[in-house]
Order: sequence, then C-alpha cells, then structure tokens
Amino acid sequence: MSVAKKLHEAGVLGLNERNANYIMRLNPRRLYPRVDDKTLTKELAVAAGMAVPELYGVIVHQGEVRNFAAIVKDKRSFVVKPAQGSGGDGILVVTGRSERKRDIFRLSSGVLMSEGEIRHHISNIVGGQYSLSGQRDKALIEYCVHFDPTFAEVSFQGVPDIRVIVYRGYPAMAMVRLPTRASDGKANLHQGAVGAGVDLSTGTTLSGVLDNLPIEDHPDTGAVVSGLQIPHWDFILESSARGYEVTGLGYLGVDMVIDANLGPLILEMNARPGLNIQIANRTGIGNRIKRIEEIYDAAATPAERAAVARREFPASA
Repeated sequence: MSVAKKLHEAGVLGLNERNANYIMRLNPRRLYPRVDDKTLTKELAVAAGMAVPELYGVIVHQGEVRNFAAIVKDKRSFVVKPAQGSGGDGILVVTGRSERKRDIFRLSSGVLMSEGEIRHHISNIVGGQYSLSGQRDKALIEYCVHFDPTFAEVSFQGVPDIRVIVYRGYPAMAMVRLPTRASDGKANLHQGAVGAGVDLSTGTTLSGVLDNLPIEDHPDTGAVVSGLQIPHWDFILESSARGYEVTGLGYLGVDMVIDANLGPLILEMNARPGLNIQIANRTGIGNRIKRIEEIYDAAATPAERAAVARREFPASA
C-alpha cells in the first residue's frame, strides 16, 4: 500500500483535498473579506458580542502615518499589524517604551525601535508590502495582549494563541501555538513557533510539532508542552463555533488568545487554515470531518456544537 493511501485511510487531509473539497466548496469567495481584512473581522465579531483586542487606531493613507504618535501617546504597549497580512508577517509587538526618550520603543524580542522606524514600517504596511494581494493596505494599532501565566514555561517572549478548525460550525481540531526564539516571539508555525495539539474533550495540551517534526519539549525553555490545562476551554470552543455564524465560512480557522486580565479574545479568523495541526494532534482531521457530516444538525446552536465536539473528539479520536 502506498504512503499516500495509508495517510488517506488514516484520515489525514492533504492540501489538494482541503482546497478542492472543503475551501472551494464551503467558503464562497465573496465572504473572504470577512476574514482577510482584520478590520472587518473585528467589526463583525464585536457586532456579534464577541470580545476582541481593543482597536486604538487605523492608518489608511500615507498622509496619516504621522498620526502614529498621537494614537499611542498614552500607551506603553500595543501591536501594529497589517489589516490584510497573513502568517504573522508585518506584525510589531511593542511591550514598552523608554522613560527618558518616549520616542524609543521596545519590541517583545527586546529590540529597540525609534518612532521614525515604526512610522517607516507603518508606511510599508500601508503600501501593501505585507498584504495578501500586494495591494494597498491599512495598519491597525491595537491592544497588546498580556498572556495568561498558564503558558509562561512554554512560551518565549510572545503571546501564545489557540487555533481551532471549525467545520460547518463544529470544532473539529485545535492546537496551541507557542512562540519561540526562532519565531521572534510570534505564534506562527511557519516562522518557527511550536504547535501543541489539544484534547477537545478536556482542553489539555498534547505533544507538539516544530518545523513539521514531532517534539515533546519547548526548544527554548525545555519545558514539556503536553499536560497543560487551557483556561476557559468551554468558552473558547463555543466562541470558535460561533465563528461560523459570524463569517458564513464552512471551513474556518479561529484564532484566540487568553489575556491575563480580560480572558479569551478573538484575534482573527482564517479561510485557509493550515494542516500542520494534524501533526500536532498526531491524527488526521478527515475522519472527524466525516463524523461531523454524519451528525450535522443545521439547527444546533454554537453551544450545542461545542458540546458535540467535546463528546465526539477526545484525544484518541
């Protein structure tokens, strides 16, 4: 039996199958702006009563770049990100500023940047350097999340996030993405972050993946990535399930963070979530999708769909 056939029988979803059978079929192109433009995603989430990081300001045109100082004048920490970026590219996480020189900022990596350098970066964002299409973009300046201490031993200079893949409104698989030195403190797998699978029934982390290879320990802290209980797990699953109503997308990635003071917040949503999550969970998502098709109930509420996910998809499933 070929390797491809073995993987298929094990329920491992491949890129072509994901694109053809799920993304193209369940995610109408007209709905992509709801997730590709983070400004619109935030507006839709707020309208649905979902908590998101506070938006301090939006810079749309090059002439507005000079407004940066006024937007952050009373902020010690904040995040600058492209509205239409992906994979963490173009994001600056500012965690402090100099007391003597207020125009000098410290990034999460410890690097210092001047106000002029950040303005130049914002100008590049607006010019489209980091946008999905290469077209002009907007720069968002928003609240900097203070991550929950649960992840202190398995995160390096950054905020972990939780990715949940939602199929037709039902959470199907989840992982925690843990920043590393290689990822420059960002929770993005393609930049070198660790992905740890999550038992949907309990919200407990499983073993991890780094650069597509299974791992047990965080490469920088040495701490074991499995066995962590994610706070607010029921709320996170239900919020992820609600992403279906908010976006209309049938195959969706919902990214959330847990703030130490504010609790779970919707960070963004994704119409093309990656497949490394299967490696992190050591199981394929295909069989879970089949099970969802068998038990699908169009009238089920987000809370009911989240409950189904907890029941149907324990770590062994």
